[in-house]
Amino acid sequence: MAGRPSAAVIVAADADGIAAAVAALAAGRIVALPTETVYGLAADATDADAVAKIFAAKGRPGFNPLIVHVADLDAAGALVDINATARALAARFWPGPLTLVLPARTGNGIAPAVAAGLPTLAIRIPAHPVMRAVLRGVGRPLAAPSANASGSISPTTAAHVAASLGDRAPMIVDGGPTPGGLESTIVAVAGDRVTLLRPGGIAAAALGVNAAAGAGITAPGQLASHYAPRQPVRLNATDRRDGEFLIGFGTVDGDLTLSANGDLIAAAAALFAALHAAQASGAGVIAVAPIPEEGVGIAINDRLRRAAANQ
Repeated sequence: MAGRPSAAVIVAADADGIAAAVAALAAGRIVALPTETVYGLAADATDADAVAKIFAAKGRPGFNPLIVHVADLDAAGALVDINATARALAARFWPGPLTLVLPARTGNGIAPAVAAGLPTLAIRIPAHPVMRAVLRGVGRPLAAPSANASGSISPTTAAHVAASLGDRAPMIVDGGPTPGGLESTIVAVAGDRVTLLRPGGIAAAALGVNAAAGAGITAPGQLASHYAPRQPVRLNATDRRDGEFLIGFGTVDGDLTLSANGDLIAAAAALFAALHAAQASGAGVIAVAPIPEEGVGIAINDRLRRAAANQ
């Protein structure tokens, strides 16, 4: 097919593959790595040239900041100011799919493009054993947005990364399907105020959120049109129209189903893989069954609304 990306180099997530990834990152290259959310395209967050390769590979706009991944709380505290509220959230949810947007420390060494000119930094401690092993091996913070072309469907397998980026991701560490399937929840913490910037795998109710994001880009994943397949997306579909690929849920049966028994956690894990399959089907339109606006369903619907935006 014309325009298809060239083949990427995929290595196993064993000791040799992790060592190769560590060496590549230390040399200023970019590497796609599995996390508990989706695959991330990682670079040394202190290396401006390496960070620039992320933006170039993804075609990502420079005003869209990146999440920094660190190995532990001490490493986070060297980069951002962690107040009592943030520390309590970190104690409960790190390692895990929670990103905190916190005031950046002066002289923290992070490449300016990572924060996109903002006085804050988006940061988290990942839980995935491969990402954690690489972080320990590199000994530096890693900037790692999703490992896909900007605005397209997020990758939950190494094959998704290869199909989206090709050799723009010089190395992909194949850790199998990612368990969570949705990107991290992002909150900003200022004093005791917790503001939801992007819903994700951790429900906002569990985080003590007391405000929603306002206008403007203050964290990754806030673009109105994002996570989008090539075809138009029709939401809240209860039947299949001619020429559509239907993604089912619950009592709505489809060409494939996120969860036949209405399990939102299972649906979140399956969402992006389903969108990839629907995109590859060649159908003219992708239809998606209604998803309850509760719990992690809020994050699923957020991704679906962005996938359907401007279509």
